Amino acid sequence: MTGSIQTYHIADGCLRFSRSSESTLYLIGGAQPNTLTLNLLNNLASYAGKPPHVRIGGNTQDYMIFQETQNDWSWANNPNPTGHGAFKPDSMIIGPRFFEVANRLPEGTTVTWGLNLAYEQDDFIDKITTMANQALSKCPNLNITSFEIGNEPDLYAQNGFRIGPWGGQIFTQEWLARASAIYTQVLAAKGVPSNFFEAAATASTIGTDFEIANLVSFGVSAAAAAGSPTPYLSGWNQHDYYYYVGVSGYALTLEHLMTLHTTEDQFAAWQAQVEQAAQTPYPYALREMGLVGPIGLPGVTDVFGAALWTLNFLLYAASLGVTSVGLHMTDTSTASAWQPVPMYGREPHVRPLYYGVAAFDQVIGASSSCTRTQIARYRIAGGAAGYEDLVRAYVVYQEKRLASVVVVNGKMANTSLESKDNVTVQLQLPAPMAGQVVYLSYLTSAGADATDNTTWNGISFEKSGDGTPTNVDGAQQTVLVTNDGMASFSLRDTEAVVASLGKKVGAADSCTIP
Repeated sequence: MTGSIQTYHIADGCLRFSRSSESTLYLIGGAQPNTLTLNLLNNLASYAGKPPHVRIGGNTQDYMIFQETQNDWSWANNPNPTGHGAFKPDSMIIGPRFFEVANRLPEGTTVTWGLNLAYEQDDFIDKITTMANQALSKCPNLNITSFEIGNEPDLYAQNGFRIGPWGGQIFTQEWLARASAIYTQVLAAKGVPSNFFEAAATASTIGTDFEIANLVSFGVSAAAAAGSPTPYLSGWNQHDYYYYVGVSGYALTLEHLMTLHTTEDQFAAWQAQVEQAAQTPYPYALREMGLVGPIGLPGVTDVFGAALWTLNFLLYAASLGVTSVGLHMTDTSTASAWQPVPMYGREPHVRPLYYGVAAFDQVIGASSSCTRTQIARYRIAGGAAGYEDLVRAYVVYQEKRLASVVVVNGKMANTSLESKDNVTVQLQLPAPMAGQVVYLSYLTSAGADATDNTTWNGISFEKSGDGTPTNVDGAQQTVLVTNDGMASFSLRDTEAVVASLGKKVGAADSCTIP
């Protein structure tokens, strides 16, 4: 299969994590820090030049209220909850130690903090401003850059949080009222501008009026009150799952997940939202994204095929103009990149999915030495028969010059298959690159169904036992660009490769383009 880079769309892309609010206490640790979590986050910080952006939110942000006297290393049940819904919007009580735990994230971690919109008792302004002030005051180690007011508000009528008329226009009015109160009572005194809030666009594709264009028409981006020169809006916030148990209308298999064209089919409605966002001056973020909701699917989300899907999705989203992808994590989900606590008969461990994340971060490079990385689809022509829906490729630019090409082969080959097929990849590169060395780094494992012993770029995050990286394969594969600009190499089924020009991906000076 061959490809060219004559026409392409370029967008900036960055990786993020989304954490369910109550799971913060398990992922980062209670009385004792969770070493596995902190090591894995620090790995990514070393690859990308800064820690991944973390969103602390999810369903439980709409269940939580703060009480100063709650001094446990966990949330507590409210014995007298109020409001509507199967889970009442004040059913979980957190105290100061919740923020102490969050503050353990790597220094400088940028955070989007989820606030409770579901709560609507008479003191709702006091409750939400108190939570906002606690987050900003008690987490000096963090760089909180935005608040998310409400989790998936288009579903409030469905889950019982709102009784009576509910839609995008009423949501906009409630969102503006809370944003105004937080700005005047909390942000202004701290010298923080009013454009500090993300608006939640529709989490459903079933005809809501929470689409970005709807929210704009309802005035969510209107100028702020109280004399601020900016609006309250800072960006668009949307959620998506490739598959959701009990909602998606088919039985998911690993082979279906690895048929990479299905990701593009599933994301079509959200791509339309990305395009609506592009008509505004505000960035679009997938603040909560997952393979399978709500808590994964064993044999699909906890195996190596999920690592390939993850790498492909992060590159695909970046190529569309999505500025942030928050891979959602809970302590109970097999779709989380690692298991932070003993569960399901296993001790804490790194899942294959994490390797797809690490590969993406090494590909985009350290922000301290690179300008903003740009990623575009690489259109493959003349592919091997039967691979059209299975193989995807992307070009990566740094300093506006071609740095690498990533190819993901989703053809399913399980561990039990002793002889796995290969495809030959032929990259048609610009003529001035003739004679350059192309360094090949592989994301690989024994097969699509493997649950352990994944490697990326010769690195294992499992061997150490604590998430720190261990080099397990020092061999370096390279090819030369021919005089006519062609670079050829093979790629096994169920594998991905990064072909880096001039330097190995992840090298200390890999952002210095020759």
